[in-house]
Amino acid sequence: MEVQAVPARIGHVRRIVSAQLRYWHLDALVDPAALGVTELLANVHRHARPSKQCTVELCVLLDQLTVSVHDLDPRMPRLRAAASWETCGRGLALIAALSEDWGVRPHAQGKVVWFTLPALTSPPEEARAPHPHWAPAPVEEAGADPRPRSRSARVG
Repeated sequence: MEVQAVPARIGHVRRIVSAQLRYWHLDALVDPAALGVTELLANVHRHARPSKQCTVELCVLLDQLTVSVHDLDPRMPRLRAAASWETCGRGLALIAALSEDWGVRPHAQGKVVWFTLPALTSPPEEARAPHPHWAPAPVEEAGADPRPRSRSARVG
């Protein structure tokens, strides 16, 4: 998704990321992914020049979620050791702490900062597969009791 990394939009992006992860049945990743994307967008807001325009991307492959933010500023960020009393400059340290892996790569226009989280459930293709709201009745065997049976279906 394309977005301006301004404070008024960051909460909106968090809600979209959270909703998408819930749709993919990756509920356990909502909080760390939302926190991570917030930090990356805050970094774009604070540091990216000349534009605050960026692209947020979520990708699930096999057992891993990758969250990436591509901005137009070619300058590479640096991980700083922040003192406990500092309230600024801890974004990448937080990303490093909450993720399995993270990194920065140059892009033809700017750079991409990304992080990964373990996806402990099925990938999105399986999560989007239709789940029936009913179960078909079993085939009656010859000589079986013909009385109706009650059935319950689990909505999934």
